[in-house]
Amino acid sequence: MNAGDRVRVERGDQSYEGVLLPSSTPEHVVVKLDGGYNVGVDRDGADVEVLESDVYDVESAQDEEGQSEIEFDDDLPTVSLISTGGTIASTVDYRTGAVTAQFDAEDVLRAVPDLAGMANYRGRVVANILSENMTPDVWQDLARAVRDEIEAGADGVVVMHGTDTMQFTASALAFMLDTPVPVVFTGSQRSADRPSSDNVMNAVCAVEAATSDCAEVLVCMHADESDDRCALHRGTRVRKNHTSRRDAFETVGAKPLGEVDYSVDGDNEVTFRREYAERGGVDLALHDDVETEVELVKFTPGMSTELLEAAAEGAAGIVLEGTGLGHVNTDWIETIEDLDVPVVMTSQCLEGRVCDRVYDTGRDLLEAGVVEGEDMLPGTAKVKLMWALANAGDVEDAMADPLAGEIQRRSTPWL
Repeated sequence: MNAGDRVRVERGDQSYEGVLLPSSTPEHVVVKLDGGYNVGVDRDGADVEVLESDVYDVESAQDEEGQSEIEFDDDLPTVSLISTGGTIASTVDYRTGAVTAQFDAEDVLRAVPDLAGMANYRGRVVANILSENMTPDVWQDLARAVRDEIEAGADGVVVMHGTDTMQFTASALAFMLDTPVPVVFTGSQRSADRPSSDNVMNAVCAVEAATSDCAEVLVCMHADESDDRCALHRGTRVRKNHTSRRDAFETVGAKPLGEVDYSVDGDNEVTFRREYAERGGVDLALHDDVETEVELVKFTPGMSTELLEAAAEGAAGIVLEGTGLGHVNTDWIETIEDLDVPVVMTSQCLEGRVCDRVYDTGRDLLEAGVVEGEDMLPGTAKVKLMWALANAGDVEDAMADPLAGEIQRRSTPWL
């Protein structure tokens, strides 16, 4: 009996049928049910029957550089699975009771045997961290790894990433890479040890998206609380809007770019509802320089200019998260004018765009040199300014130009 076998587990008056998964302890049998949930059964007193052996062959080898290749069918597309850690590549540490990032890309394939037969896989580990520990240095390592995988022949790339900072890394890669193939970020809100884990569906849908015609940086996560479809969000327009729901991610200011209808029998369907960059439309290029000394400052009532001055000290650029249309206290304007770095204005509002031409405060901010961030998300604006300072000749023009779908030309109601 091996992981990947289809089994029936009976214990007492309960019976479970599904795919056998690796277990974190020898005392339990873990089965992936057809409905998408995992169940753990105490081995003591359990009768386990193998219904079909070797349903999924997940044996692999890893070379000296940490890369691996798992072949199923030469006629299938090649998808590179790149692991950075996070909950999708995590399990429970039974010593502490905490979730830890400890799986590499090979372990993810073993934990998600449903991926078998969908593609030929290459696997590599760029980092093994929880996403709160993500840094611009890792963004650069990841962008280079994606470039290398595409150069090596990958038809698509899936990046496994923790959800808490996924939107920042997806934005970074959207600016760093001109990609002729899909680059799809995915993760899970709940680890594979939990019955309500979303790792299987998200991973399967991400691979489907990675073999699609949309050559953009995407985020693939649950579209709702059910196990029926994943939304495909543009990497520069997505935001994590809930701490723990499986459908925590939303596209701000528009509907998601597309979706993947999920089926446990493997009959998954990818649909796009808006225009996108098509596969093969650009030549592969890497622009991975970043200026790390950029600060994001959130304005709140009564906030002292001393906090702005402190943030600006040693900074190469500032992104302000202002109120409404993009305002701060008028006492800040003189301080902003004295700053010798680019200052980009965004809004605390989740919908709509900055417009500093409506009220006197806004017009004074423009005269002080503030650059309107249009409808960019504040976090995306910070990442873009980091990239623009290192790559663009005219930073102000670059910030106003939609480079990777981060700015929508018009803000329109979409519900």
